[in-house]
Amino acid sequence: MSDINKIKHLYARAGFGLGFADLKQVQNLTIGQAIDRVFQASAAVKPLTPIASYLDSNNVAKGDKMAKQQFLQEERQQQVQLNVGWIEKMSTDDSQLREKMTLFWHNHFACRTRSPWYSQQLNNIHRANALGDFKVMLTQVSQSPAMLQFLNNQLNKKDHPNENFARELMELFTVGRGNYTEQDVKESARAFTGWGYNNLGNFVARDGIHDTGQKTFLGKTGNFTGDDIITMLLERKETAQFICTKLYKYLVNEKPNAANINAMADVFYTSNYNIQKVLSFVFKSDWFYNDSNTGNLIKAPVDLIVGLNRQFYVKYNNPSVLMQFERTLGQVLFNPPNVAGWPGGQNWIDSSLLMYRLKTPSILLNNGIIDFSGKPDPEDEVFLAGNAKRSTTASAQAQTVAGWDKFLADIPAGTSKTQIAQTLLSPKLNTYVMAVVNRANDVKGMVSELVSTPEYQLY
Repeated sequence: MSDINKIKHLYARAGFGLGFADLKQVQNLTIGQAIDRVFQASAAVKPLTPIASYLDSNNVAKGDKMAKQQFLQEERQQQVQLNVGWIEKMSTDDSQLREKMTLFWHNHFACRTRSPWYSQQLNNIHRANALGDFKVMLTQVSQSPAMLQFLNNQLNKKDHPNENFARELMELFTVGRGNYTEQDVKESARAFTGWGYNNLGNFVARDGIHDTGQKTFLGKTGNFTGDDIITMLLERKETAQFICTKLYKYLVNEKPNAANINAMADVFYTSNYNIQKVLSFVFKSDWFYNDSNTGNLIKAPVDLIVGLNRQFYVKYNNPSVLMQFERTLGQVLFNPPNVAGWPGGQNWIDSSLLMYRLKTPSILLNNGIIDFSGKPDPEDEVFLAGNAKRSTTASAQAQTVAGWDKFLADIPAGTSKTQIAQTLLSPKLNTYVMAVVNRANDVKGMVSELVSTPEYQLY
C-alpha cells in the first residue's frame, strides 16, 4: 500500500476521514510523519463547554408545577446544546484523534444522566484523558457524579452495600466477565461505600458511611478502599487484554486477531496503561494497513454525520435536527441504550436503518426532506414538524447548507473522477462504483451519488 493510501486509512480510523483540503497538506508526508501530525494536532486539551450553568433541581419548589415545567424545559434545552455542541466540535476541530477517542471512551464508560452538567463534566473527563493515563481516567470517571448517580453508588453505604457500580467496574470497564467472582463483586462494593457527590457536583468520600472492615478481593485481604480496588484491577493483565480487544474492534477489525491484540495488550500493560503508546503501536504496525483491515468497518451514525460535515462543510440552520438524525440512525450522544453502550458493527444496520443511512448523505448535502420514523420525543416533533401533535413520524426539511463551492474548489486541478471516488470511498472501487463514475456528467452529481452508495457506509 502506498503512503498516501496508508494516510487516508489512518485519517479514517484516527479521525473522521481525509478531506481534499487535508489531502493537500499531507500528500507529501511519509506515513510516519502523518502519524506524528495526527498526535500533534490532538496534543492540546480543549474542553467542551456549551453548558454554562448548573441547573439544581433542589431549588425547584415542591408542588410548583410551573417551576418544575420551566426547569425541565431548561434542562432539555441544555441537553440539545450539549449534543449539538459536541457534533460541531467533532465536525470542525483539528483534534480529530482526541475527539475520535473521546467517542470511544464515551461508549466504553456508557452513562446516562438527566443532568446535562454532569454529562458535560464526564465528557470532558474522557476528552482530557483520551490519549493519556487510563488509571487517571478510570479514577475520575468512578468519582464523577454522572457515573455515581447512574450506577447507584450514591446509595452505597456500609451495612447496605449497593453492588451496581462494583459489578460494572469489573464486567465492562476493566477485567471483563469471567475474571472475577460474585464474592469479589460484594467485597468491591464494600470498598466503594461512601463514594458520592454533593449538591455542587463535586466528589466526596463520606467516611461516616464507609465500610472500614477487612475485605478479600481477587485473593488479597486488607482494609481496601475504592482506590485500592482500581489499583488491583489494573494489576491484572486481563484489564489490558479486555480494553485492547475493544480498541482493536474500534480501530482495526470487528473480527479479533489474538496475536495482534496480545501485542497491543503487552504495550498497554508494560506502559502502565498509557493510551497514546498503545495507539501509536497500532498506527505504526504493518497489520493495521493490511487489505483485510481497510474499508471493512461500518461507520457509526455519528461517524457518518461528522464525516459528511467535515468533508462538505455542512451547516445547519436548525442544529437541533441533528438529534433527530441521531435518533433515527440509532445513536443519540449522551443517551446510550444501556450501561454496555452501543454494540456497534453489524448492529448499526438492519433493513430500515440501511435505507435511512443511504438517504442521509444526499439529504444533508441537498437540503432534502426526510421522514423521521421511530418514536421521537414530543418536543422534537414541535421543532421538526411545526406542531405539538404526538405521532410516530415527523417529516422535516433538513435545513442544511452544504459548502459545495468550497468542496469543489478543494479538489486539485487535474484530479480525475476515479481519483475523486478513491478519496471519498474507503473500499476498493467495484464494478458498480465505476459505473457511477463513468456515467457521471459532472463532479457534483457524481459525488452525490457516490456518498449514497453502501460503499460510503464503510471506512
